[in-house]
Amino acid sequence: MDKISAVQRSRNMSKIRSKNTAPEIRVRKALQELGFKYRIHYASLPGKPDIIIPKLRTAIFVHGCFWHQHKGCKRNFMPKSNTEYWTRKLQNNVAKFKLQKRELVRQNYKVIVIWECETNEEKKLITKLHRYLSVLN
Repeated sequence: MDKISAVQRSRNMSKIRSKNTAPEIRVRKALQELGFKYRIHYASLPGKPDIIIPKLRTAIFVHGCFWHQHKGCKRNFMPKSNTEYWTRKLQNNVAKFKLQKRELVRQNYKVIVIWECETNEEKKLITKLHRYLSVLN
């Protein structure tokens, strides 16, 4: 049984954004600091990557640890109510991304996944992006 009403749950869920989230903005800021030019929410590519760097043919996805089931992360958990729905929903998210990633690679794009929990420390994020992108540059 859920601890809050269906109306309150709906209101809570409606406030969860899929674009321009705080972790995504932190990644964009780090890319700017590193001097990369990028585009956001590029709809013509599979999965509509959060960020692409056209010069490097690189797609960057900023994944929420809960929504994309980040293994080993404390934010990766299964809700205690309506578990059948959530299990199916979260497994579908993971499977869908796997197909999108495969298609991007087929189109000669490199795919980088930055997890929400990896965006909390700016210096570590910049170091990680620099490491990934300097290999491609």
